[in-house]
Amino acid sequence: MDREHIGSAPPARLRVEVRTVDASELLAPVGELDHYTAEILRAPLDGALDAGRSRLVVDCSGLEFCDSTGLNVLLGARLRADAAGGGVHLVGMRPAVARVFQITGADAVFTVHETLDTALPG
Repeated sequence: MDREHIGSAPPARLRVEVRTVDASELLAPVGELDHYTAEILRAPLDGALDAGRSRLVVDCSGLEFCDSTGLNVLLGARLRADAAGGGVHLVGMRPAVARVFQITGADAVFTVHETLDTALPG
């Protein structure tokens, strides 16, 4: 038995940094977004939307992997943001992550930017 993890959870495979930049909520997930970690991103997305911030910018440059559960979290946030008059902007997707969006056609429903400078207004 691994004694280092007795009574404690294994290290998280995803962390999300969140900050407000003007009228946008900037979220930067780092690691792997999948069935096991999706709630770590869903919570701050929902929190921003619940607080009335409907323009969400997700910096994907630190995202190493995204499966269908992660994609569904982002799609759900997009629906809520659109209904509130905002949107979800994705930035800096790595090729492996971009491929998931291309295969599913989800890249057509998000505004995708190469850099934060183009995603953040002003």
